[in-house]
Amino acid sequence: MDDSRDVTAVTRVPLGRRTFLGGVGVAALGATGLGGISLFTGATLSPAAAATAVPEADKDPLNLLQRMLSYDTQNYGKGANTRAHAQMLKAVWENAGVPAEIIDTPQPDNVHLIARIPGSSSAAPLLMLGHSDVVPVEREAWSVDPFSGTVRNGEVYGRGALDMKGANSATISALLRHISEGSRFERDIIVLTDCDEEAGSFGSGWLAANHWSKVNAGMVLTEGGWFLAQKDRTTPMLITATRQDKVYFNLDLTADGTATHSSKPNPDSAIVTLSRAVAELGSWLAPVHLTEVTREYFAALAKATDDAEFARAVKLMLSARSQNARERAASVVVSKSSYPWLHRALLRTTHAFVIEDSGYKENVIPSSAHVRLNCRGIPGGQKPREFLAQVREMTARRGIQVTLAAPAGKTEEQYLDELDERWATAPADIDTPLFRALAGAASETYPNAVFAPALFEAGTSLAPWRERGIPGYGVYPYVLDNDQLITMHGNDERIYVEALRQGTAFMYRTFSRFLS
Repeated sequence: MDDSRDVTAVTRVPLGRRTFLGGVGVAALGATGLGGISLFTGATLSPAAAATAVPEADKDPLNLLQRMLSYDTQNYGKGANTRAHAQMLKAVWENAGVPAEIIDTPQPDNVHLIARIPGSSSAAPLLMLGHSDVVPVEREAWSVDPFSGTVRNGEVYGRGALDMKGANSATISALLRHISEGSRFERDIIVLTDCDEEAGSFGSGWLAANHWSKVNAGMVLTEGGWFLAQKDRTTPMLITATRQDKVYFNLDLTADGTATHSSKPNPDSAIVTLSRAVAELGSWLAPVHLTEVTREYFAALAKATDDAEFARAVKLMLSARSQNARERAASVVVSKSSYPWLHRALLRTTHAFVIEDSGYKENVIPSSAHVRLNCRGIPGGQKPREFLAQVREMTARRGIQVTLAAPAGKTEEQYLDELDERWATAPADIDTPLFRALAGAASETYPNAVFAPALFEAGTSLAPWRERGIPGYGVYPYVLDNDQLITMHGNDERIYVEALRQGTAFMYRTFSRFLS
């Protein structure tokens, strides 16, 4: 890595530790307005700036988030109905004097929304990329209505509260506060609320192919980096901005057996054979691979934590000289982490069983059984083709057929070559105004935490910009505990209300660095 990495070396400010329930500017986010006084800086505004009218409800991130959550934008795999949600946000932007446009896709009511805040120069725009679609819910497993935005015990619940309507709310509310104060940005700021991020044919790739002039930018910020807490679950510990995503691919595992009447169980049952392979793979972990990006992340984590034993374990893992020593240390790191699932995922290629299907009638033992394995590889770590070979070797003795789920029209080798290219893609450059703005805002908003670049364990819509060499980063701008993190794509998805407010202050300060 070049010398630009120095921008991440944010040291702790020697102040008393405070949770996100305090902090500069946070309480003001719920205020109802103070005339000509900036809610964040306390500075007196000019008459023109003070007269800029933006509804208080739109500047309140909780109010705005609850409205977003009320729209059912579930995406079952082929896109979602996002029109009503987009129309609501379009009105929010237009009430603030910001032009906004709904972009229709070939799928009815599956739309993108683009708002553009004009800047004072021709500098390449800053693009804020947030998706409006959400994964489906298992309503019976929720303790509240997933589309109600219920607040309970200081947390706001709803599908998308974390991923990623909460981030959209923090971003939009922060920008609207600047607009209400008469701020002028030194470049255009584009806010894209896209569709089909969770699945579908008309996401950011389609939008870039058909409307690139509307989303062409110099830097992009989307979902990604986590804001982690100390073991008390609320005190900010590590603030990250992701500069790289893991490589996404799927494997299909199939077992064959004899089909017969269910009254005569057979020893070569396809379901039993596959289940044994699933159990074996379910308890197996791919090898640990540390890259330059993940080494920097874990070094920052060791610096940030108040847990001395955890810090020692991380340092031991980073200094390990053999793979066996690294594996042993990594196991200790995960066992002592307050975010064990996240940190295990950042250390290796992951595999998760997501869809299983077999059989068609209760009195028939089927001749085949299938399970899909969703995999995420670390760029610069283990190659997807190496992982595929490893899985095939492990399951061969059971006669399991392992197939790489390649896109239509591509052979396995062609798709492996494509995955190799993604695997070799360099992380986003951090010597940019946007990354420096994120680092500076983190230092101001979370003065006792450490800021660092990171790897995102999942994926984003950034591909069209990354393919064009445009740097893209990710943040979820609210401190989460592990229980909340697990609700991402799960049940009772939720975030802390005060964390959302402080995250909005973080976004406000990020945008402050782009004022003209």
